[in-house]
Amino acid sequence: MTIANEVLELFNKEISKELDSNGKEVMLVLDSDLFDVPGDDLHYVLIKYEQIFNVDLSNVKWSYYFPWQNIPRLKRWFGNVKQKEVEATRSPLTVRMFAESAEAGKWLFD
Repeated sequence: MTIANEVLELFNKEISKELDSNGKEVMLVLDSDLFDVPGDDLHYVLIKYEQIFNVDLSNVKWSYYFPWQNIPRLKRWFGNVKQKEVEATRSPLTVRMFAESAEAGKWLFD
């Protein structure tokens, strides 16, 4: 099994899946964007990812992938900031990025 397949298997195992119109789970693929993954699921899979693949994620610039969450709360509430406009500037965060980083042994993006 390749490292990419191992990473994909880990993410599919640990992240809750959406259901299609037939009630079947929609599995993640390498190009799946992780933006809508529940925060707890993403947090726990990233802990396991770091342990299994020995990739340090402490320097990842999460604000590139989740910009709305990195705007101060008061500015979100009372500022003239629109969530759709902020989210339009975000970079995709895909399973493939984690797979490529696992193969390299370090985070390759940002």
